Amino acid sequence: MKPTQLLITLLVAALMLLLLGVLVGSTGFESGMLTAPDPAQQQILWDIRLPRSLGAWLAGALLGLAGAVAQGLFRNPLADPYLLGPSAGAGLGVAFALVALGLSPAAAAFSLKLGLTGAAFIGAMAAMMLTLVLARGVEQTLRLLLAGVIVGVVLGSGTTLLMLMKPDIMRAMQVFMLGTTGFLSWQSAELLGPVLLLTLLTAMGASRALDALTLGEATAHSLGVRLGLVRVTLIAVLALATGTAVAQTGLVAFVGLVAPHLVRSNCHGRHNALLLLSALTGGALLLAADILARGLIAPQELPVGVLTSLLGGGYLLMLMHRRRTGGSA
Repeated sequence: MKPTQLLITLLVAALMLLLLGVLVGSTGFESGMLTAPDPAQQQILWDIRLPRSLGAWLAGALLGLAGAVAQGLFRNPLADPYLLGPSAGAGLGVAFALVALGLSPAAAAFSLKLGLTGAAFIGAMAAMMLTLVLARGVEQTLRLLLAGVIVGVVLGSGTTLLMLMKPDIMRAMQVFMLGTTGFLSWQSAELLGPVLLLTLLTAMGASRALDALTLGEATAHSLGVRLGLVRVTLIAVLALATGTAVAQTGLVAFVGLVAPHLVRSNCHGRHNALLLLSALTGGALLLAADILARGLIAPQELPVGVLTSLLGGGYLLMLMHRRRTGGSA
């Protein structure tokens, strides 16, 4: 499939999923919701379901973009947005906020969402900065990856320790760790939209450098690529995109890893197309998972992160099986 064809397909899919998202609620699919004269139903539609669906798409797009940036920067198809520790930092930030605010179990389910969102974002960015400090900059890719793993393990252990010390925060932490789109609002969409635009334009501006990096760092350097500047720019994009998405939705797994794989399996192109298409694919994946999470066992709701883990893990297993059988043949 050509990149233009995939672009049109993903845009149409986004519109259809947004429409479906406003029609799926706690009672399942409600086809008459758009024309319902009841003001209460209209408020549910425009003030709850539409911003939630739009926010889910935007958060997924940020994760898809971050995944494509990470895989291009580290030249590793298994790289994901959480590689440098932002997820562990966000989790520790939320845990600290919950302990400091002294939330009761009844109030713990994100009743003070703005404060927790800010804590998650600050924690994610602080973890990325710590990774850069431990790696002594961005020059050594292997050192950067190892530093990210170390930061993730240490900060994750800190979160676990806080949860053991303050068991009353476990419920809220479960919501965050499993991922949720249930608290997205118009304010969330107003934040996610500009960040997506900024990070996407910045990443696409560095797309030629990513194309050169696929040939190796020595070749990229010989072609005139300023590797230090490119790494700093793309890590900033990775940190901002991931931190913003995690702060709004918690830890949603596999979207950033699977989205670029799906794009590469359907079309071949340079990074300028890959970055845009990965963002659109990530948005479609998270919004589709959100709709399934709402509708599968309505009126109850599955954590969207659990669903993306199951679907993403299944996809990667299928991909691994196909490559194995193809290689043996």
